Amino acid sequence: MLHWLRTNLEQIRSNINEAAYKSGRKPDDVKLIAVSKTVPMETIKAAWEMGVTDFGENKVQELTEKFNELPEAKWHLIGHLQKNKVKYIVDKVVLIHSLDSYPLAEEINKRAVARGKCLDVLIQVNVAREPTKFGLDLSEVDDFINAVKDLPGLAVKGLMTIAPFVGDPEAVRPVFRELKKKFDALKTMEIPSAEMKYLSMGMSNDYRIAIEEGANLVRIGTRIFGERKK
Repeated sequence: MLHWLRTNLEQIRSNINEAAYKSGRKPDDVKLIAVSKTVPMETIKAAWEMGVTDFGENKVQELTEKFNELPEAKWHLIGHLQKNKVKYIVDKVVLIHSLDSYPLAEEINKRAVARGKCLDVLIQVNVAREPTKFGLDLSEVDDFINAVKDLPGLAVKGLMTIAPFVGDPEAVRPVFRELKKKFDALKTMEIPSAEMKYLSMGMSNDYRIAIEEGANLVRIGTRIFGERKK
């Protein structure tokens, strides 16, 4: 049953272990998030049976549908989140990776408070300043944390970035290094409600480099599930 999936997962886990050791950490320090956008539920459930506990979705509608099929899994919203979609995922996600504006923070706060919840979020940072990507500039992160840290319905748990997609993953090492530097600086500040627990960086193309540079959440889709259907 789906032997290719088991093979892919074993290879990914082996690579994660190797990169973790390389960065002086234990393999358990790095959490794999299987990016399951467009992946059929049957395949997702097979991955769950093979020990994958966390799944990442880019689109709210797809996340809610899949949550209803497998509510015992941990679901992450990793794509851009529009304000008008927040209400659909408040009670379904364990972590939002893509907080990138104060109006979005206000909406998350409003919806979470109404449900008596406090939602864990990561701040998305556009380290490479790519015009096609969402996220704050590195220079804006400190002020943004100060602006959102007192909102009772959300808790900042770390930072996220999407590195430029390039042929040689080694070329994006400086991007990951920059975000880790900011992550460590914020951690030493010990800001209430802004615990630097998670550093979400690295995808199928560059996750090993990201782990070597300090990532503890990696978002991997293609290397697990194969090329996506268009």
